Order: sequence, then structure tokens, then C-alpha cells
Amino acid sequence: MLYIGVDLGTSAVKLLMMDASGDIKKVVSREYPLFFPQPGWSEQYPEDWFTQAMDGLKELTAECDRSQVAGISFGGQMHGLVALDADDQVIRPAILWNDGRTGEETEFLNTVIGKDKLSAYTANIAFAGFTAPKILWMRKHEPENFAKIVKIMLPKDYLAYRLSGTFCTDVSDASGMLLMDVKHRCWSKEMLDICGITGEMLPKLYESYEVVGTLKKEIAEELGLSENVKIIAGAGDNAAAAVGTGTVGEGKCNISLGTSGTIFISSEHFGVDEYNALHSFAHADGHYHLMGCMLSAASCNKWWNEEILKTKDYSAEQTGITKLGENHVYFLPYLMGERSPHNNPDARAMFIGMSMDTTREEMTQAVLEGVAFGLRDSLEVARSLGISPERTKICGGGAKSPLWRQIIANVMNLKVDVLENEEGPALGGAMLAAVGCGEYPDVETAAAKIVKVVDTVTPELELTRKYEERYQYFRRIYPIVKELF
Repeated sequence: MLYIGVDLGTSAVKLLMMDASGDIKKVVSREYPLFFPQPGWSEQYPEDWFTQAMDGLKELTAECDRSQVAGISFGGQMHGLVALDADDQVIRPAILWNDGRTGEETEFLNTVIGKDKLSAYTANIAFAGFTAPKILWMRKHEPENFAKIVKIMLPKDYLAYRLSGTFCTDVSDASGMLLMDVKHRCWSKEMLDICGITGEMLPKLYESYEVVGTLKKEIAEELGLSENVKIIAGAGDNAAAAVGTGTVGEGKCNISLGTSGTIFISSEHFGVDEYNALHSFAHADGHYHLMGCMLSAASCNKWWNEEILKTKDYSAEQTGITKLGENHVYFLPYLMGERSPHNNPDARAMFIGMSMDTTREEMTQAVLEGVAFGLRDSLEVARSLGISPERTKICGGGAKSPLWRQIIANVMNLKVDVLENEEGPALGGAMLAAVGCGEYPDVETAAAKIVKVVDTVTPELELTRKYEERYQYFRRIYPIVKELF
């Protein structure tokens, strides 16, 4: 049988097909536009997601025996607000995870409602990217649109709805809405009241590997697939990537260098970071995880290379970088504000430490190191809680760079396991589809069978020492300059 994972990213949808043994048969992708109507805003049209996903599915299945396609599942960008009216029409463009317009709403939730209450209701505090602040923003600034809301859903769940007709979400993605009681895996009545919405507006909650429905007849006919193809709930992109990297069970770690950057630590037990710098979310394997998220990771490298240096040859820009741990140029990676651990949508990126002899290579190196330092900020919070992983998996577009992997290993002082297939959320989605269709009894069994480590980058004692000094300098910069933002 064949299983399809659909990764609904911020700039493109990636579709992956694997067989029952976990072998990847084909991968395709389709891009769509991202809009910035005002500084700090970030939006997309849900119809673009659906159109490009359908086109990608047709290409993905064009050369296979379509009768063998058994299930489709998802990984997807989290937190985005998709609102539908009584006619199932999208009311306004989706407000995305990296949108920073909700500063006032976030402040209201954290100070007026209070962080202690929010943590008790949802296991988390408010961050500008979360869905609940977006709902409050819409209620205040677009009351006529707010009054039309009949359904509220997350980006990947819009695809599931269009494919199957089932109004659903999964617990990992829903954890990032600030509307769900994470510990008990149900919607929080208190948060619904605060946001002025009803339970009927929210989708039914499923575990990530559960079947939510099958393909609608007209969709199946258009794709040339059976109406019996199962639609499985799927997961938020980071939880799906964790499945795709085998980061399931107790104490496993994964670092993602995608558009955003995350450090993800899985746990069989519910736990909350008392400092509220890390997110406490449900995991796609039926358990829980802690996660630190920085809003700009590989996107920093993309910005630096394509917008500033005007090149797409990333590897060529890295070839001249040889003096690791000795760079005196620092980069704060806050191009879209920052989430973990600073929770400041107004934070901005900056270079510091340049002199007349600063080189292009040193600035490129500073960008790579700045992202690694930003991720270490979240790792230090986990370590303060007594969580000290010794190794991590790595995924995302940035993980393809051997130099960046080496920097990560030495900045973090972690062994970095490189995987045979670096397909992240798309592979995780296909694995969840296989579990949902009964190919594997559970997510951990699927991960043990499918995920293979092919190399390990080990920290070097001298480099780790040098980077420790550099990191201690880096962590002093933000507290000094934050008032400038």
C-alpha cells in the first residue's frame, strides 16, 4: 500500500509518497505566495493551499497504481487563523504563525487574564503567533468579519476539510492555539469564553494518527483515487517532523532548521515549563512534548543570501568559513520578532561587532551562529528544568548544510544525528497515515522501522569551549538592546 504525507509549509506545500516499508517513492512541491499587508503582518489565501495541494497530489500519483493509495495525512504550519462563514467560505486571508500584529491582545492575555491562569487553562502563556490572540484581534479590529465566523480551523485542517468534509483537528496542532487544555486534551471552556467564541466553532479533536474520514466523492474522482482513501488527522509541522525523525517516546530531541527554528523534546508525561519560555504541547505519538521556537531560522540565511548578497548559492558562501568559534561578529536572528524565550514580537535582527576588516564570510558565519545561539537559549531553559539530552536529530532545509550541523553540535554541545531521509513533516505525515491505516500498531513502532541514522556529528572539545565563550557574550546582547525595539 501507499501512504501520502502533505506538509503545508509557509512558502510551499511538499507532498511525499512512501510504501508500507517506509521507502520514499516520490516527492513533489508547489509554491504559493506570502503577503505582508503591513509591517509585521503575514497572511496567505487558503484557496492557494488547496489549489496547489490538489495539483501536487495529481503529479505525485501520476505514475503509481492509484488503487494502492490507502491514506493521506498532514503536517502543517501551526497557529494560523482560518475562519469560515455559514456558506463555508473563507472570511478573510489566513493570519499566519509569524504574524506580529497581536501585541496588544497578547499583553492583555498575559497581564489582565494573567499568565498563571493561562497556564492553568492551557499549559501555556500567550505568544503573538498563537491563534487565540488573533481571534481577539479580529473581534476588535474586524467586528463585521468576526460576526460571520461559524468555523475556526488551522491551516492543515482546512485541507483535511476540503478533502474529506470533516471539521477536525489534532491535539498537537490544537495545542498551539491557546484554546486547548493540553493536559486533558480537550477545549478549554475558560479560553472560549475569554475569546468570545463557542465550542461549536471549533473542530472535533483527534489524536494525530486517527482516521477522520475518507475522500469526498468529487475529490476522489478529480484525483483518480478511491473514495475509500482514508484521511488521517495529522499533526502540527513540528510534531510531524518529530515523527519523521523518530523523536517519539521519552527524552528524545530534535532540532529543526526550517523557516522557523525549533528544539523539540518528547516526553511520555505531561509537564510545564514554570518560566513559560518553552511551549508545553501534546505530541503526535499520543504523549507530550516541550518545544522552544524561534521565528526566523533558515529564513535568516535565505534573507542574508538572497536579499542582501543576491545569490542562491548558499554552499558557495559557506566555503570560505574556516575559523569556527573565533568570530567577533554577532547576529541577532529576530527578523520577524521572537518567540522563545523572549516573547517579543517587536524584537528585530541586528549585526554587532563589525570593524573595517570584517569580511563577507564572517557575516555569513554570524548568521549561522546567531540561529544556533538562539536555539541554545531554549535548550538552556530545558536544562534548567533538569532536561539534558545528550544528542539530537536534525531536520529542515538548513540541516542540509554540513557546516551548520557542525556549528549546531558545538554550540549546543550535543551529538547531532543525521538521517537517511531528511523530509521532516511530509515523511511524518505519511508515517501517521500508515499508522492510521493499520500498517503499524503505533507511532513508535513506525519510527523504529522507518527512521535511519546515517551519520553523527560529534562536538569537539576545543570548539565547544570557544563557542561557550561566544554564547555567553551573545546572550548578553538582547537584554541590553531590547529597549531600542
